[in-house]
Amino acid sequence: MTLGKTIQIFLPDGNPRSIRVAEITSRTVQAILIPRSKLDEASSRKELSGAGIYFLVGPQEDESMAKLYIGEAEDCLQRLKQHNKGKDFWTHALAVISRTQYFTKSHVKFLEHHAYQLASRTNRFILENGNTPPRPHVSESMEADLLDNFDTISTLVSTLGYPIFDEVKKPKAKDILVCTGIDAHAEGEYTEDGLVVFSGSTCRLVLTKASNTTFSKVREQLLDTGIIKQDNDQYLFQKDHIFSSPS
Repeated sequence: MTLGKTIQIFLPDGNPRSIRVAEITSRTVQAILIPRSKLDEASSRKELSGAGIYFLVGPQEDESMAKLYIGEAEDCLQRLKQHNKGKDFWTHALAVISRTQYFTKSHVKFLEHHAYQLASRTNRFILENGNTPPRPHVSESMEADLLDNFDTISTLVSTLGYPIFDEVKKPKAKDILVCTGIDAHAEGEYTEDGLVVFSGSTCRLVLTKASNTTFSKVREQLLDTGIIKQDNDQYLFQKDHIFSSPS
C-alpha cells in the first residue's frame, strides 16, 4: 500500500516562481529550488553552505529532452557559484541538503553516484556529466539509510517540477495508443507529462508537404540528441520520449 506524504513548500520571498524550499514534514532532507537569476539571494541561506547533492537543469528546447548535471559538494553554495561562471546551459539548480547537517562527504558521493545511475536508467534528461560519478565505499547499514534518504530526494525533486527519477512504464496492452501511417508505426501512452512515444516506434524519412517548420525543427532536435536514428528506409526511436502534446 502506498502511503500518503505531507510536503511543505516554503517561499522565502513570497514569490512562487522564485526560491522554493521543500521538505517532507517527518523527514530531515530538504530540497531547495533556485532559479539561476536568484543565486545571489540564495547566498543568504545558511543551509546551502552544507554538504549535499545538487542538480543543474536546463530548459527543454522544442520537444527534445532538457539537460541535467548531477554533482555533490561539501559546500553546495560555493559549488553553484562556480558553475554559474563555468556552465552555460542551466536555468535552475536544485540543492539537496540535510537540515540536521547529517550528510558527510562519503554520504553525498554515494547519493551522487546513485542519482546518476537512476537518472541514466529513467532517461528523462540528457546528462551533461563528463564522467560517471564513482561509487564510494559505505557500510551496509549506511547504504540502507542513504537509499531511504534518496526516496525522499526523489519525491521532493519531482514535487518541485523535475521528475528526474520517475520511470516511464509501458502500460497494459489495452491502454497503449497506436498510430500507423505510410512507413510509420508508433505506440505510446498519454500521461501527466504528455504523450510518451515508446522506443522501437518508427517514422518516415521524408516529412509530408503538410508538415510545418515546427515539425522540421523538432525532428532535427530528435536526430541531434540521438532519440531517433535512421534504420534503413525509416527513422527508429532509440528510447522512450515524452512529447508535450499528441500533435
